[in-house]
Amino acid sequence: MSSIEMPARDLLVAVDIGGTFTDITLQDADTGRAWTAKTPSTPADPSEAFLTGVALALEAAGRPAEGIGRVLHGTTVATNLILEGKGACTALVTTAGFRHVLEIGRQDIPRAANLYTWVKPARPVPPERVVEVVERIAADGSVLTPLDEASLADAVAACRAMGVQAVAVCLLHAFTNPAHERRVAAALREALPDLAVTASSEVLPVVREYERSLATILNAQVMPAVSTYVGRLERRLAAAAIDAPLLLMKSNGGVAGAAAIRRAPAVTALSGPAAGVVGARAMAEAAGFPDIITVDIGGTSADICLMKGGEVALTQRGRVGDWPLPLPMVDMVTIGAGGGSLARVTAAGALAVGPESAGAMPGPACYGRGGTQATVTDAHVVLGHLPPRLLGGRMALDVEAAEAAVRRCVAEPLGMGLHEAARGILAIADSNMVGAVRVVSVERGHDPRDFALVPFGGAGPLHGCALADLLGIRTVLVPPSPGVLCAQGLLAADLKAEFSRSLHAGEAGDAAVEAAFAALEAEATAWFAEEAVPPAARRTRRVVLMRYAGQGSELAVPWSGAANAPAAFGAAHRALYGFELPGTAVEMVTLRLEATGALAGTITAPCPPGVGAAPIGHHRVHFAGGSRDAALYDRGTMGAGDRLAGPAIVTQLDATTLVPPGWSVEMEANGALVLRREEEDA
Repeated sequence: MSSIEMPARDLLVAVDIGGTFTDITLQDADTGRAWTAKTPSTPADPSEAFLTGVALALEAAGRPAEGIGRVLHGTTVATNLILEGKGACTALVTTAGFRHVLEIGRQDIPRAANLYTWVKPARPVPPERVVEVVERIAADGSVLTPLDEASLADAVAACRAMGVQAVAVCLLHAFTNPAHERRVAAALREALPDLAVTASSEVLPVVREYERSLATILNAQVMPAVSTYVGRLERRLAAAAIDAPLLLMKSNGGVAGAAAIRRAPAVTALSGPAAGVVGARAMAEAAGFPDIITVDIGGTSADICLMKGGEVALTQRGRVGDWPLPLPMVDMVTIGAGGGSLARVTAAGALAVGPESAGAMPGPACYGRGGTQATVTDAHVVLGHLPPRLLGGRMALDVEAAEAAVRRCVAEPLGMGLHEAARGILAIADSNMVGAVRVVSVERGHDPRDFALVPFGGAGPLHGCALADLLGIRTVLVPPSPGVLCAQGLLAADLKAEFSRSLHAGEAGDAAVEAAFAALEAEATAWFAEEAVPPAARRTRRVVLMRYAGQGSELAVPWSGAANAPAAFGAAHRALYGFELPGTAVEMVTLRLEATGALAGTITAPCPPGVGAAPIGHHRVHFAGGSRDAALYDRGTMGAGDRLAGPAIVTQLDATTLVPPGWSVEMEANGALVLRREEEDA
């Protein structure tokens, strides 16, 4: 069965595995009806929670596993391996004379680091595991020094003697002529068939030796574990009578088949967050909000992204942990702020929140799994922002444990009251997230007040109004299922791939660029065939990465011919930086072809008309202005047009929405909650 053919079976299942919970959405492709499930993640073997969650969703729907026709998955396996430095032991084969490219790196200091105390992190491949081969390709692709076969044989022997599990091959200027690199990779695969071998021309054939080397190394390091995980998952799906194509989310907001992911697993580094952005765009557009800022707050991190005109912007300047990863990925900022973020008093007597997290086990103290440290979720419990039970009543919260943790870890060391300490925890967490929002908005020429805020993730709707107040945003849009939007976003994603090639100085004319794009389109055609994308569903978009002569970074501009390119670049430069430089030479650095195979998925469904929102109870909430009784509402009983005013708490299976005083709520026709700031506080 091909990877995107729509089988007769009408169920689609999407699974997103997070640090604390695994989210599942099961959808009937014919009717659009969906069922959701949420289960604790199993870090030791993520596939366990995967199958547990699928079983829960099937049980809720009353449908058999045999009815599933497509499985979509967002995975953090590659991300965690990179962040924790636990990938396969890897060697690097490079051009003679370039052994220390990784060690030299860049002169940049991380923006949050102290200039005088920052220590360069240890490279993922130390110099003793870097092997050189004698060869040299010029910048224009011509051969300066032929590949020396004796040095290649020595390199293969050295990799064998080191006992590594993976080898990355990154030769100088292989992006213009990959012949030598392909020969080296072929020799390694033939002599060492048990090793994972990755060549830069297969992963990232673009300029910049340091970044290209890192991307190739990281891909090689995660390849064995990701391949093992995907294989285990396919076997477990088969054992559960789920004989359906497995598609995995990539960092660019699209999905790809398991075979493509095995070859280039590093493209899944921001898999889960990218799915959330895709889901938020689909939901917001259906509600009439094309300009949005998304804040995905989970148990461990918060991912922030800005979309204008409904376009998900891609960047090739992304980072994962300490490392730049210039693979095309959704342009977002990630910080260590989530529901499980630990609150502590530093040695200097200051309150700090995150980036350390309580994780899935033991989790926040209020979860009753043995956690004793105060977390953001515990602060919400102390202040009454959460109802006594979560997950549809399946999970009781331990209020006393939350209060004890906040009192011991924060209130007593700082000599303040319990509620004051809890509000302090949330204020620090919100401030950290506002800083990240300003990175994607103000620092890139956008006024956040011109956008609607879309908070999602399990903790997002608890923080939405507070973040909006800090940013001056007056509209907050809460998706129908905010806690599982990353899973739902998988249903709205298309198959997607990018094919890139850097140019050299002699390739600036229309003819040379057209020839290069034609070669990239041939690669895209082969990919379409591998993924069985029918011709009617195939789309491509040409993009060129450009810069002013002398600049060190590029901007992506849609390609409309060499004559129009300088003006298009100038407009993009002015929009981002506030100025352009007429008369200055413009360089085309890299061509990128974005290929999409449309899957025609959707996550939006009409919401039945409401009959008036009626509270199901009341709950005491401790706001900064004093304690108030907040009305409790069950979101499942609300319909289109229903309205309510804060203070209120809207509960549902996967998330809780806090509506402070001064905010009102209306349910849209697509099931989204629109929260608006009133002119004056209630």
